[in-house]
Amino acid sequence: MRKVCIVITARASYSRIKGAMQAIQKSPDMQLQLVVAASAMLNRYGEAYKQMEDDGFIVDRKIYSVVEGENPVAMVKTTGLGMIELVTAFEDLKPDVVVTIADRYETIATAIAASYSNIPLAHIQGGEVTGNIDEKVRHAITKLADLHLVASEKAAERVIKMGENADRVFVTGCPSIDLAARAIMPELDFDPIERYGGSGEMRFKPEDYYIVIQHPVTDERGRARQQIEETLKAMNELGKPTYWIWPNADSGSDETSKGIRVFRERNHPKNIWFFRDIPSRDFLKLLYHSSGIVGNSSVAIRECSYLGVPAINIGSRQSGRDRAGNVTDVGYNKDEILAAIATRRSMPRVQSTLYGDGKAGERIAEILRSADLTYTKKLTY
Repeated sequence: MRKVCIVITARASYSRIKGAMQAIQKSPDMQLQLVVAASAMLNRYGEAYKQMEDDGFIVDRKIYSVVEGENPVAMVKTTGLGMIELVTAFEDLKPDVVVTIADRYETIATAIAASYSNIPLAHIQGGEVTGNIDEKVRHAITKLADLHLVASEKAAERVIKMGENADRVFVTGCPSIDLAARAIMPELDFDPIERYGGSGEMRFKPEDYYIVIQHPVTDERGRARQQIEETLKAMNELGKPTYWIWPNADSGSDETSKGIRVFRERNHPKNIWFFRDIPSRDFLKLLYHSSGIVGNSSVAIRECSYLGVPAINIGSRQSGRDRAGNVTDVGYNKDEILAAIATRRSMPRVQSTLYGDGKAGERIAEILRSADLTYTKKLTY
């Protein structure tokens, strides 16, 4: 039986691999090993590991590796601590293959720990292009990985151009689209405030509502507060009910969080409700029934392309990423944001299978089950 070890280091990564985890769990030929680390373990980022346990997964190792600070120094130290802890987990679990997801700074810790342990490494979502340090991390992981499970044909072409063996590159689609496909339903079947709490002064049940997710951009440190204030002003002026999800644990998130708190205390917006996190199983339903998403999360580019949800993408964080027709790009400017929202409201929804057709998890599981793992980039000393 092949032991497949999946490492999840952030809440977004869970939705990007959950479909594959379910398919692996069902296979009689594979044993799923689950390691959860970094911000996925922390309360202020939603304790993603609890969502996994609620979904029926057993977490084999829980690793606390986040160094406080939310700045470049803390990011580097978190990565280093992650390597130290992960290599111990791999030594104990003895997986046949390790799976790492996407491009966050904690993710490269997984890739280095597995590679230097001579464990074959599978990388989900390589070959994509974005506008910040995540791209460097993603491409570095590509060079460490042995199997490349990419979301699109363009991503596959980029990986091969980087010198990777075409026989080891597989276009599977993005497993987050698997969850998006299940989120399509005639009516929203829950009230997010009743179910997930949060905070705000909105006291009515919205029907025509927006979602905002805006993270700091790691190479634009010092500007995060001003950037988030423009979005806050835009949504406050728009006046439509808005569900706002807290930013992730990147460098600059302290500035973003402070900007949100100060604006909330000074302006008491009556149309915005703030959440620490909403699990993907409900978040995607909420997203599908929304009037659109505003901010710079990759969910606007990926899942929303499949769902056809209008996306107002702000700034450079997703610069260069392949997009479908649901996306409008704007700068960090209140008036630009409001104009884009107004334009999108008059346009029909546009759906796309750019990032997959909802069956990526099954494909990934089958590749992990059947791939030849004897051909790997073994280290020589």
